[in-house]
Formats: sequence, structure tokens, C-alpha cells
Amino acid sequence: MRVRQFASILILFLLSSQVWAQSENDILGVWYNTEKTAKVIITKSGDKFMGKISWLLEPEKNGVPAMDEQNDNDKLKNRPLMGLTILEGLSYKNGLWKGGKIYDPKSGNTYSCELKLLSMDTLEVTGFMGFSWIGRTVEWTRAEKP
Repeated sequence: MRVRQFASILILFLLSSQVWAQSENDILGVWYNTEKTAKVIITKSGDKFMGKISWLLEPEKNGVPAMDEQNDNDKLKNRPLMGLTILEGLSYKNGLWKGGKIYDPKSGNTYSCELKLLSMDTLEVTGFMGFSWIGRTVEWTRAEKP
């Protein structure tokens, strides 16, 4: 009798804590940035992942499309933010998308980055220079299903 009760409890425990299996394509789709001021669409080309700005809360400034004004390169300051690639070169390995770069239009800086899916609707984005443990981590939320 005790063995049967133990087996039932074990089965219930395993079912309730079922491990969520993810695949490399689970990050594809549209994501809000942390502040919900932009949406980024993550796509895949070959075995690499990239992300482009697909929506802005404030797409215009003084009647002119929002531009990449903070970029250090004067030649790039006049490019529009809408459609700008901000994630590139990411590869999937062992539950992480890494080896790529992320561009921050607010600062004009480019960082190495890693992405980690916390749930199907929450993406952890870490940008860093040098070591991944010395950086900034934010969470993006899914805006639209792929």
C-alpha cells in the first residue's frame, strides 16, 4: 500500500514539475524591449539569429522619423531606427543564444550578447563587454506569437 502511495505522489510530482523543453527556434517572433518602447522581430538566417526594430512607441521626433542619433559614427547618425538591425550573429547552443552582438540605440554602443528563454513569453537579454558576468541583463516580453 505504501509503495502505491509513494508511486502516486512521485508521478504527481513529476507531472507538476514537468521540464519545459525548448528548441532553438523558440525565440523567433516579436518581442517588446524592457520599457515597451520598441518591438524587435527576431528571425533566423541559416543557423544565425538576428533582430530588427519593427515598431517604436515614438516613431517620429518633430515630424521626422527617429534616427540613430547616438551612434559614434557620423555616417550612421542619419539612419532610421525603424528597421534597424540591433541583434546579429547569435547561435544556439545548450539553451543559450550566444556569440552575437547587440546594438543599443540609446547609447550608440554595441555589446556582445547572450539570450536565454526564461519562459515562452520571457527572454533574458544580457549585453556585456569582455565577460558575460560583467554586463547588464534585462527581460523582454513576447509581443506576438510567431
